[in-house]
Amino acid sequence: MKLFNYFRTLARRQKIGEYVERQYAAAAGGRLTSDWMAGGSSEDTELAGSLETMRNRSRQMIRDNPHAANLQRIIEDNVVGTGIGLQCLVTGADGKPDAAINDRIEAAWAEWSDRNTCHTAGLLSLTDLLRVAVGGVFSDGEALVRIVPKAFGGGRIPFALDLIEPDLLLDQASGTFQTRQGSTVRLGVEVNEWHRPLAYWMRTTHPGDTTFLSSPAAATIRRIAADEILHMYIVKRWPQTRGVPWMHMALRKMRDMGGYTESELVAARAAANIVGFVKQGIDVCGAEGTEEIIKRAREQPIVKSSPGLFQRLLPGESFEGFSPSRPNANLDPFMRYMLREVAAGVGVSYEALSRDYSQSNYSSSRLALLNERDLWRVLQGWLIRNYLTPIYRRWLDAAVLSGAVDIPDYFNNKSRYQEVRFKPRGWSWVDPAKEVQAYALAVQHGFMSRSDVIAAIGNGQDREDVDKAIQSDRERAAELGLNFDQPVKIKPEEEKKEKVFYWRQG
Repeated sequence: MKLFNYFRTLARRQKIGEYVERQYAAAAGGRLTSDWMAGGSSEDTELAGSLETMRNRSRQMIRDNPHAANLQRIIEDNVVGTGIGLQCLVTGADGKPDAAINDRIEAAWAEWSDRNTCHTAGLLSLTDLLRVAVGGVFSDGEALVRIVPKAFGGGRIPFALDLIEPDLLLDQASGTFQTRQGSTVRLGVEVNEWHRPLAYWMRTTHPGDTTFLSSPAAATIRRIAADEILHMYIVKRWPQTRGVPWMHMALRKMRDMGGYTESELVAARAAANIVGFVKQGIDVCGAEGTEEIIKRAREQPIVKSSPGLFQRLLPGESFEGFSPSRPNANLDPFMRYMLREVAAGVGVSYEALSRDYSQSNYSSSRLALLNERDLWRVLQGWLIRNYLTPIYRRWLDAAVLSGAVDIPDYFNNKSRYQEVRFKPRGWSWVDPAKEVQAYALAVQHGFMSRSDVIAAIGNGQDREDVDKAIQSDRERAAELGLNFDQPVKIKPEEEKKEKVFYWRQG
């Protein structure tokens, strides 16, 4: 019986050993992973205890850290840039573009996009508002845009936008509860059983606006319906009610970098202020002169120097030079390493973040730019699909109702009249000679259209804009008797230089 129990225990241990060996290495326990504590809470639970602190630290970092401020500018410049253009795609019965209606809508949109009519406060044009909103998504993790059905600035269209800071949304302490209708308010956002937003519970005043609050009682709570709010944030894990600041994984590193550089600067300043030391030999003066030497050293602990000065030392004194180790020779490679980690966490290249191109060659810089542009196009699509397109559709409804845009059968065929294409910013060529030739070949062989090429590099223009500009230029040149279609002749020497130049660039 004992022998039977022994073999049964041995077999059981063997099965347990096989089970342990089949575990994922990332889930294995042991001495080296005993301090690796990973919770299993939901995304909203993790945000409830961290969001306010992360948001405040992110803003503080952008205020004080030049690299953090540069990151926010990079996001705003590449996602929104100088603006996102509009091209209406309304077609007639024959399937061709209806130029009259398209021009009418585009003109009304351009007029409304002015700051006086677009923004409730009359300070932000549509482009400026989008830049601030995208910058807020970067710094705070989210931005709130309220649609106000009212005309501002003397405009005819009863439609305007207002920016609301996410601080006004109820926090984790008071922003999670059940309503009488059975819905749940999570971090200030009221959602139904499918997690679809129904309303936003907000304070009427900013909790941090303590300097200008008339009285604590002035802060009340209001419920704003979800169809009035565009909640801009990127979902990383579902369900997720609020957004996460983009620099959350790099904030501690950036703070440590700031502290380290400050310490190095203080050490360098201290080292620069010390030229050397004067050593006094007590043996020369004898024991009876010791007290006098100590007294004199205390009265004059510092010897001032100036250029071209020869200082005579007293008997028993000698000079010892000081060779400081500051500035630290390892500071630059260490900071480059830290900046690479920050850039990887946010999603930009090291060169764009640091403005340092000394560590890369042409090929690596070009590859980094192309990878970045893929990210910017994803973010541009996110902004256009989820926020700019709904804004346009509701604006067009209001424009037709107010008579600012005359379309008699609009509400009978809204899908036809709401066809639109937004034109985000593009980017200039990295290697113009090669890329122009590549695009020309792609268009020639049918792999791309001219519209695709112009959309990629046209900075908000479309084919119609370019064609009109070309036609206008040619008509004007013909009126003045100018001819720019002549081929440019290059002398053999210059042609050789051009070939050498492109070979070196390649």
